[in-house]
Amino acid sequence: MTSIGHLPGLRPRRRPRDGGEAAGGDVDLVDALDPLTWRTVAAWLHDKPSAATRQVGLQVLASFLRWLRGTDQALELLAVTGAHLDTYCELARTGALTRTPARKPLSTRTVARKRSVLLSFYAFAWQHGVVRHNQVPGPLTARNRRIAGTPPLTREERRLLRQGVACLAADGRTAEAAAVALLESTGAGADALAGLTRQDVHSVADGAGSRPAVITVHHGRDDVVAFPVPPLARPLLRVLCASRPAGEPLIRRSDGRPVDVDWLSDALTDAALAGGIAEQRARDLHPRMLRAVTVTDLLGDSGTLPPPRPHP
Repeated sequence: MTSIGHLPGLRPRRRPRDGGEAAGGDVDLVDALDPLTWRTVAAWLHDKPSAATRQVGLQVLASFLRWLRGTDQALELLAVTGAHLDTYCELARTGALTRTPARKPLSTRTVARKRSVLLSFYAFAWQHGVVRHNQVPGPLTARNRRIAGTPPLTREERRLLRQGVACLAADGRTAEAAAVALLESTGAGADALAGLTRQDVHSVADGAGSRPAVITVHHGRDDVVAFPVPPLARPLLRVLCASRPAGEPLIRRSDGRPVDVDWLSDALTDAALAGGIAEQRARDLHPRMLRAVTVTDLLGDSGTLPPPRPHP
């Protein structure tokens, strides 16, 4: 295969009503990637369960790639960090990505779906050990500048943070405890955590008699990103699942409103303080720092993972 346009459902559309199924520009953009990145994208798209999810995956990834090219020509798709995803999604939410004069912002649900698609791609890339992680950050917004200058959490601080999660749970703050536990272990963003329902919590047999839990983040009807749930969070999720009707968010504010990055930041600070982290350090923490640390931890295991598969 020499083009992702050969994949079922991705025949490039060059002219109106020419039988094409995907934008020709999107196909060309991906086909111009370096060989390793192209193989990774092609294998990820090939793994999609339907032509529709391949089309959405290509569309979202091409949009993200164009934004990267416009932001930093030297930044490779496989060298992206969680901060880049956050910036892209924030621009999409405020309408800054659109090229129309109206600059209409996207709905929270649409932005969450874009994030889910991109997380699916990077989870696939991490699993196959092909993420190119460097320490050269992309351009920083004013909002991210303070976060980028804060040292990452040490292993001891993460241990104290988990201790703080247990303290929050003991105080009856189940939603905050569960949110911080999932943030610390998975690096999931605020949108993903805010969208979790009890239908997203599953048990999966591992062949050894135990049934470790996973949470899933959905894109549309078919595309799913799964994360393992740490033992600390499992009883918290059981409590939340038992107290929430089907389809309602598991993690929400005490007054029922949806959670956001600010709420998650406050929960993170409270957990850090409860666990014994120094006050100033606890107040400097931000959810994006946990996402970056989680990615770094995953990359530390990349040598034990299989190489990317060849062309689909």
